[in-house]
Amino acid sequence: MQLKEIREYHSSFPTGKIKVVPSKKIDIETLKIAYTPGVGKICKVIKESPEEIYSYTSKGNLIGIITNGTAVLGYGNIGVCGAKPVMEGKSVLFKVFADIDAFDIEIDENNPDRFISIVKAISSTFGGINLEDIKAPDCFYIEKNLKEKLNIPVMHDDQWGTAVVVLAGIKNALLLARKDIGNSKIVINGAGAAAIATGKLLKMAGAKKIYMLDSKGLITKGREDISIYKKEFSVNWKGKVSLEHVIRGSDIFIGLSKGNVLTESMVLSMKKNPIIFALANPEPEILPEVAKSIREDVILATGRSDYPNQINNVLAFPYIFRGALDVRAKIINKEMLIEAANRISKIAREETPNHLCEMYNTELTFGKEYFIPKPFDRRLFTEVSLSVAKAALESGVAGKCFSIDEYKKELLRRLELMKSTGI
Repeated sequence: MQLKEIREYHSSFPTGKIKVVPSKKIDIETLKIAYTPGVGKICKVIKESPEEIYSYTSKGNLIGIITNGTAVLGYGNIGVCGAKPVMEGKSVLFKVFADIDAFDIEIDENNPDRFISIVKAISSTFGGINLEDIKAPDCFYIEKNLKEKLNIPVMHDDQWGTAVVVLAGIKNALLLARKDIGNSKIVINGAGAAAIATGKLLKMAGAKKIYMLDSKGLITKGREDISIYKKEFSVNWKGKVSLEHVIRGSDIFIGLSKGNVLTESMVLSMKKNPIIFALANPEPEILPEVAKSIREDVILATGRSDYPNQINNVLAFPYIFRGALDVRAKIINKEMLIEAANRISKIAREETPNHLCEMYNTELTFGKEYFIPKPFDRRLFTEVSLSVAKAALESGVAGKCFSIDEYKKELLRRLELMKSTGI
């Protein structure tokens, strides 16, 4: 894509990528109901019964996408104005993939405690909070505190959206490699927000041998320069240990770092049927064609859309929030995340609808070239949302009771409406 084309897309009238439109008819008669005097009666109802806010306002289908612009894509701290196009884009994804409305909120505040106070003060507007593009380690502290202070779901997508899709992909890659997660040696190159969350979720799923590296090498118990968040992954290993050393005899490599760090000798040193998730963007840790030229048995995923098996957060976050919103979950917990990963993984193993193969102009049969669903696979909407809602109910964090069968019908009705309105 050329810069001229990208500029024209974003600047054509109306500028940006989102706008607010009324959800109900407004005319001479309904104006009296939508605003004064009629709306006052609704205000009184909600004052007397605060939970009625979900019955009479958009709160239950509204997400706040909130950032301070300190870790935007691969550009780092480019500030709140630089972050806004990304947050608008995220709003579009919520609407297109899960029919969730979202406001982007850019908060020019780098002090974590003040940032938390601001978000808490405006949180009543929303049914959930999606934190975005906040630097580590501040993002861990901010998410933890907001989860404790608010009674609506809060999720930092850079952490958990990535982690859920990585776990979904790893589950299927392990099936193809005929390996078990508990016995596999896993190397994670990178120790930022996505890497640490991925490590945590892999541990929840049964991983026992995780080796994480930051820019200074392997995170070991002898190091004094690591944060409390990295310490969870510290291992007993003396001295400074490089990626070249630790990757020997590994089953899985997950790159959440920088491009072109995997060498031929490193790939050759991995065990049979090595699993490589080279997720750095735009340059992965190793290009798929290079890895395949080194070893025919390699199982690959990247973060790019121009290669098979893209690890894309959009496979997870819209549906995690869809399920959480619909059951008024008070929190997004590990059970909901694990079930989202399980369902995403399962969809890729099932027979793919013909229209989806035609859309992507390729055969989508479970195997090394396809073990992660495609973003426009609408089964994700119904099945992942349903799994998340069910996990919320079973783990005791759902704010309202519901019938699983009725909720599935509701999701299917919503999906048909989305199709009919062109969403």
